Amino acid sequence: MSKTTVLRVPAMHCDHCTRAVETELRAVPGVESAEADLVSKTVAVRGSQLDHGALREAVAEAGYEVER
Repeated sequence: MSKTTVLRVPAMHCDHCTRAVETELRAVPGVESAEADLVSKTVAVRGSQLDHGALREAVAEAGYEVER
């Protein structure tokens, strides 16, 4: 069963930023989709058995941090 987790990534400020974050998150096992919203500075990640640590690491790989 899929669930959605919303991550806040306040440093995203352009389309390049959102694409980089989405691309890294989509590569995480279990992630079905990752859709960034530049206005709210959030990313909705949908998938089964999401590993929050792996999601944070993926955002870091893109050069950003998830706000706690």
